[in-house]
Amino acid sequence: MAGMFSWKLHGDGKTLGPKDVVNPDERLTWLRTTGIGLQHIVAMFGATFLVPLLTGFSPATTLFFSAIATMLFLLITRNKVPSYLGSSFAFIAPIIAAKSMSIGVAVFGILATGILLAVIGLIVTRVGTRWINILMPPVVTGTIVALIGFNLAPAAYNNFTVSPVTATVTLVSIVLIAALFKGLIGRLSILIGVLIGYICAVIRGEVDFTTINDAAWFGLPQFVTPEVDFSILPMFLPVILVLIAENIGHIKSVSVMTGKDLDGSIGRALFSDGLGTTLAGLGGGSGTTTYAENIGVMAATKVYSTAAYWIAGGGALILSLCPKFGAAVASVPGGVLGGATILLYGMIGMLGVRIWVENRVDFSKSINITTAAIPLVVGIADFTFRIGESTLTGIAVGTLAALAVYHLIYALSRLRGIDVGDKDPEPLMAGDIKSDAPSEE
Repeated sequence: MAGMFSWKLHGDGKTLGPKDVVNPDERLTWLRTTGIGLQHIVAMFGATFLVPLLTGFSPATTLFFSAIATMLFLLITRNKVPSYLGSSFAFIAPIIAAKSMSIGVAVFGILATGILLAVIGLIVTRVGTRWINILMPPVVTGTIVALIGFNLAPAAYNNFTVSPVTATVTLVSIVLIAALFKGLIGRLSILIGVLIGYICAVIRGEVDFTTINDAAWFGLPQFVTPEVDFSILPMFLPVILVLIAENIGHIKSVSVMTGKDLDGSIGRALFSDGLGTTLAGLGGGSGTTTYAENIGVMAATKVYSTAAYWIAGGGALILSLCPKFGAAVASVPGGVLGGATILLYGMIGMLGVRIWVENRVDFSKSINITTAAIPLVVGIADFTFRIGESTLTGIAVGTLAALAVYHLIYALSRLRGIDVGDKDPEPLMAGDIKSDAPSEE
């Protein structure tokens, strides 16, 4: 254990040449490492806090479990995989649906998802990932990710109508910042755009500062006890497929950037994310996932030191213990969220399209276009079916449709001797980086 926390000093720890790479088991001086860690907090901040804002969860509680999950991830992966575990957007739709019953029921859905993901991680550790790739080829994975994003379109519209002016200012700000700035500012376009939208909302008298004034400076987050209700599981369990894709994509991305084969850590990564999500479900935090935002920081700095992520996790934990800070985040009004979510939900949907593109999914083949077409309409239209005491919503129905349609057509085609193309044993996931060298934006 002691050796795991002994990072080698990279060079003199102060200077980095243009081609220097700081590996996961290395670090710069602690002052510089702390600076990199703070950048990781800033990078994850916008997306991590938007999830509780959109779902009505406590931002401080979400940040608390995000920090705990990150540090557990580093421990379980033995400091070999640099990663921050922030709030997963894949949970937004099922949480919103389940909260109509109660927040405790929604938390139970997160808990159950985390337990199953942890179990899958243990299985992968023993038998490898090939069975996942066979179950979810790229056309299926891309379809599921896309329908989760597009299913949220009505929620974005509802927030937008709360204050169209503030929402428009927020959305335009995000777009302009992303277009006009490069580097860290460009990567933080959503966070900065939300801040501009918040200022606009303050000027328009749309922000209530009462809870901020009443909140204490120091205190524990508000924890929530899960309420067991198995009827909501069909809404949550499809999220597992997204979390698997995100974790595998993250591992492959870091492998490309560092030049190290980290496939042996995939099982541990899945187990770690599952454990972090389980703990969040036990206490009222949102489910977690590995964050592409932090991959961006690593690509820009070429510093992959896990020591920086320990700084980020510790810093996030300290922030979560400031109720006034959490109250300030929770005061963001619906109009601001409406502007941000038009882009964010669309980006989730387009992430699915990116999976298709990067894996060269051939939509001239009927098996692929049919697998995508049916679930997307089901998800966007939010088809809902009741089976006994359970209710299947658009995401659950669409996920089942994607799996059933693909494997049914595949099996029937093979029986008839029709070549539909072998299932790719090593699909590229959403987070994969194609270039030989990291971006130097």
